[in-house]
Amino acid sequence: QVQLIESGGGLVQAGGSLRLACAASGRTFTIYAMGWFRQAPGKEREFVGRITWSGRRTYYADSALGRFTISRDNAKNAVYLQMTSLKPEDTAVYYCAAASSYSGRYYYEYEYNYWGQGTQVTVSS
Repeated sequence: QVQLIESGGGLVQAGGSLRLACAASGRTFTIYAMGWFRQAPGKEREFVGRITWSGRRTYYADSALGRFTISRDNAKNAVYLQMTSLKPEDTAVYYCAAASSYSGRYYYEYEYNYWGQGTQVTVSS
């Protein structure tokens, strides 16, 4: 089992920045990749970006490209989502997820086995 705990959500004005953290514990040696997803009110959960557990490769959704950066701290078993130039449409509950099966892509929810509880991000206009 892998446990994930997110932190760092909050209220920020449009144009501001916020950094989310996701701490992983348990059988972290089984993780292939970590992803960030978000779910806005009344919408389906969507992919934001992901990073391989080695930290070498990242991939972002178009909505995040150029504004969001995912990084990894190996020593802390933590993954971060640095968000800049935030927009009201970025308002959502943000989830981190861990994939413990190899797929090579990690763009879709079904590729992830473990999920955090989510953290609310609200961007005011």
